[in-house]
Amino acid sequence: MNLFIIAAIVLIFNLPFGYWRANVKRFSLQWVLAIHIPVPFIIALRLLSGLGFQLITYPVLVGAFFGGQFLGRYFFNYRKSKLIYPLTSCLICDLLRSLS
Repeated sequence: MNLFIIAAIVLIFNLPFGYWRANVKRFSLQWVLAIHIPVPFIIALRLLSGLGFQLITYPVLVGAFFGGQFLGRYFFNYRKSKLIYPLTSCLICDLLRSLS
């Protein structure tokens, strides 16, 4: 049960980073940072939750990590295709602007 709660947190935590990654040039510094900045936080989350580094946790959390990245990119591309402007690299800023 604890593993799936942590996986949901990892997925949600990666949404803004996938959104950011979708709006920058591939293999640029920002692109690399959008992928790697969440990693220390996820490691800390694993340790603080007591989940540790058991073998079974890797596929679940790696899947949640890339799922969050993918969904963030999908959300950016969806907003772009529907011409929902203004679009920036910040998911939270874009959502707050669209609400006001």
